[in-house]
Amino acid sequence: MKKPKRATAAKAKKGRKTSGSRPKIVSRKRSAAAAPRRASVAGAAAKTASKDTGKATIRGLRTKLTRALRRVAELEAAADTDFLLDIPNRRGFERELQRAIAYMKRYRASGALIVLDVDRLKPINDSFGHAAGDEVLKTIASTLTRQIRASDVVGRLGGDEFALLLWNLSETDAKAKAVIFEQAIDDLSFTFRGQHVTAGASAGVALLGAQADAARALEEADAAMYVRKAHRRHEPRIKLVSS
Repeated sequence: MKKPKRATAAKAKKGRKTSGSRPKIVSRKRSAAAAPRRASVAGAAAKTASKDTGKATIRGLRTKLTRALRRVAELEAAADTDFLLDIPNRRGFERELQRAIAYMKRYRASGALIVLDVDRLKPINDSFGHAAGDEVLKTIASTLTRQIRASDVVGRLGGDEFALLLWNLSETDAKAKAVIFEQAIDDLSFTFRGQHVTAGASAGVALLGAQADAARALEEADAAMYVRKAHRRHEPRIKLVSS
């Protein structure tokens, strides 16, 4: 009779073990059920973080693009500007001239081109150095800029040669304006190494209109300028007077 008791005790013990292990099984099931929710939350957080990172990257790229475009614009402007005088160089002036002629052709407007060459600049450079010549050019550029309207353009074609694009002028008015430019530059006075120096200018005019061509207009104005310069050859090349 003792053996059956032992068997019963063993069964009871086994039952207790089985009964005690059930909560653990339930706990594992709950843990397994919660895992997808945690994974879903983590996935959503990862997606949000990824979106935020993507937006930040796009903002950064847009900022870089804006800076790059601004830099390109600055370089293009620098390529069209005379570094010494801060006015359009030949490239920049010819571009403005072509735009103006295109406008004149479309709207049948008119204007004038004046090419102006500085007289006696070489003797100034030879006598006082190129720094003195640069000062003369700067003063002349400033003088011409003050003499024109906001819609007009003054540029440096190179060396001692300037060009002016003037809107809505008749031939008579354009020639009168050229004389005014010459006189304004003739009246300038400079002092280098204790000596008073004057320069001078010769101007040529070409009319602009619906039939104008930029290259031909520059050639015409340049030729007229050399004719004018020949008429001024009787003037002294440079005036040097002790201060």
